Amino acid sequence: MSQRLSRGRPAIGVVGFLVVMEFGSGALQGWFSPLLAAIGQQFGAGAGALNWVSAMYMLMTVACVPILAKLGDMFGHKRLLVVATALVAAGSLVVAFAPTFEIFLLGRALQAPLAAFLPLEFAIVRARDERSASRSIGVLVGALTLGAAIGSLMSGLLFGAIGDLTIVLLVPAVFIALCVPVVVLLVPETTVRKRGRVDIVGAVLLTIGLLAILTGVSNAGTWGWGDARTLSLALGGAAVLALWVVVERRISDPLVDLTMLTRGGIGLPIIASLLFGAQTYGGQTASFLWLLGDSERDGYGLGIAPAAAGAIIVLYALAAFVGTLLGDRLVRRISAHRAIALAGATAAASFALMIVFAGVAALFIASMALGGISAGVLLAVLPAVVVRNAPADSVAIASALFNTARTAAGAAAGAVFALVMTLFVTTVSDGGATESQSTPTSFVAVWAICLVISLALAVIGLRVRVRPAAPIHDASHPHAPEPIEER
Repeated sequence: MSQRLSRGRPAIGVVGFLVVMEFGSGALQGWFSPLLAAIGQQFGAGAGALNWVSAMYMLMTVACVPILAKLGDMFGHKRLLVVATALVAAGSLVVAFAPTFEIFLLGRALQAPLAAFLPLEFAIVRARDERSASRSIGVLVGALTLGAAIGSLMSGLLFGAIGDLTIVLLVPAVFIALCVPVVVLLVPETTVRKRGRVDIVGAVLLTIGLLAILTGVSNAGTWGWGDARTLSLALGGAAVLALWVVVERRISDPLVDLTMLTRGGIGLPIIASLLFGAQTYGGQTASFLWLLGDSERDGYGLGIAPAAAGAIIVLYALAAFVGTLLGDRLVRRISAHRAIALAGATAAASFALMIVFAGVAALFIASMALGGISAGVLLAVLPAVVVRNAPADSVAIASALFNTARTAAGAAAGAVFALVMTLFVTTVSDGGATESQSTPTSFVAVWAICLVISLALAVIGLRVRVRPAAPIHDASHPHAPEPIEER
């Protein structure tokens, strides 16, 4: 059974509205990085406290996205998209006018439903036309990626031009606020619903378990991996997630139908998303630090100026945008599982080239761009597979699990890689003082781990299968594209 949107709204218009929203969503996600120093100055927050600007958002996305997506499957994806957009708009206004750093972080927490946009939109575009959903998903992810690059660039330029942090933070707030009536008036509602009751116990257990593990792992670099707080949060969170699995198997209306993961064609793509998040987001910090490091001053790096490094980051994002546009074409030419495997192998080649050409700036940057293209392909193809394989009444929650797995794996890998880098340090003396300093070996170790993870992703990709699209018996779709068949 295929979801259908209400008639009367041009299909291309629906996707167009959502593309504009995703562009704004990406811009908002990239808006804060260039402003961190200004935020610290305005609120008197140090470097450690400023880590919470992104950490608060990340942790709250883990908590709220699966719940919002599940509610969308039960009560309507447009309805929950309106709720999510309104919350993000409110949070953005709080951020812009926050009188204290604590209120600012509250606003960042309210912005977390931003990460629920994509899962809800995926359900809407599958409802629009299941056969063209893969192409629409690639366009949405591409808009998000491009928006992040432009948002990061524009916020820095805008602050440099006017120097008023409140006005700069108001720009995305106004944009998101304008999106609320757009969704209400111009995006139609889906019709298929997941029947049953809201699984409050499952939602609470999943939220507590994920938050505990991520909080422990994220702070392990500060507290220490052997610290009682790190161990208690990580192990306690794992125990809560184990209890969550038991509960979900026993109740009639679970938050997540676990059979969908084990036998529904969703499990392998989500495992692939874990590996993708680990190698892409976990390894980015090491790569960007290598760009900024000075070999004479720091003992590693290419000595690229911060402004030039910012441009390289934008180049990486643009390469990922190109990859999202290539994703659907690759699927149609060589099939989804081969496209995933090819992207994984390309990522592995990117890390291998970064190791080989670590001392040659142009070739190192080109290797990073190759990895960006690979990341874009995976960003487009993996969620399209999840959406195609998910039951019609569980598209949003399946997509939310995919996004949450990728985010959580990236955060955890970042913390683990930070530990790896501390294993390869040297002690240097400067004016009688001694300090520990990273060595090139520490960066090579991270890239080598990412290379192995990418190869594992390629192998798993070969085992992924895609459910054929249901045949369309509808006169309103006379030119529907052929289904994507695995070869």
